[in-house]
Amino acid sequence: MTVETRRMTALDLDAVQSIDEECFSVPWSRAELEKDLTQNPAARYIVLLENGIVAAYAGAWMVLDEGQIMNVAVRKDKRRLGYGKRVLSALVQYGANLGMSCFTLEVRASNSGAIALYESIGFIRVGRRKGYYQDNKEDALLYCLPTLPKAEEGFCEAETVSV
Repeated sequence: MTVETRRMTALDLDAVQSIDEECFSVPWSRAELEKDLTQNPAARYIVLLENGIVAAYAGAWMVLDEGQIMNVAVRKDKRRLGYGKRVLSALVQYGANLGMSCFTLEVRASNSGAIALYESIGFIRVGRRKGYYQDNKEDALLYCLPTLPKAEEGFCEAETVSV
């Protein structure tokens, strides 16, 4: 079995949108994902491929020296294989290589699996946003990753990212 991470391309949009529908109560549409990928200069996405098939992805908006994690998702049939941690770590490394100094994210207060993932990478809880999620008014927990890994030489905008 071959597992690799790389930058997301337009060819990955259908698979990523399918994962979004499977994982989120309010998924991004394919059009929203495509617009973010192709027209948002702050957006950066990483996909994790298992034998050439997208099994997970992570995306962030990176502005100046701060990154905001937008999405992290793993196909349901590929969970508990470390793919979430691997694709998120690749995105964090990508951000470090681009000069980010920190990352933030919001997560549903009830999403214990995602919270455990974020904390395992070093994210720390810094706040709560009351009624943040519009679909059910659930609170979001605000997390920050204040320390990023050292930038790796030779990678910034290349198509392939290794972790």
